[in-house]
Amino acid sequence: MKAFVGLGSNLGDSVATVRSALAELGDLRATTLLAKSSLYRTAPLAAEVQPDYINAVAEIDTALAPAALLASLLALESRYGRERPAPDAPRTLDLDLLLYGDLDIDEPGLTVPHPRMHLRAFVLQPLVEIVPDCVIPGRGLARTCLTHVSSQRVEVLG
Repeated sequence: MKAFVGLGSNLGDSVATVRSALAELGDLRATTLLAKSSLYRTAPLAAEVQPDYINAVAEIDTALAPAALLASLLALESRYGRERPAPDAPRTLDLDLLLYGDLDIDEPGLTVPHPRMHLRAFVLQPLVEIVPDCVIPGRGLARTCLTHVSSQRVEVLG
């Protein structure tokens, strides 16, 4: 199954963290990394002052079921020292399961498509970079959603 994972970091060496995590996605059991976006510097959406984020999106092919894939992503976050002191707190690594094929999943602890991905330029811009015609189930084309959040700062890193 093709799936998409959003990556973000704004603590420590975020560029190195996101690059390393992108590579490790392909090392997950029964998973192959198909494509990865450029890295993007983005402003945090939280009201509190915190460092900019480094974000990216990866396309993977996986034989893992959605819940097993999410568990693998959470384990990878933990290896990078992810803590969850509060919602929207700065983080060493954040991995979000954005899409899992065209499935619509609403289970405790797992919602796919990611419920806020259509509102986040830091997800949409890298997603559109690697799959220009990506469709978000229930929302339409990702690039159309991106036009509605164009005021959010997203800067591709050279």
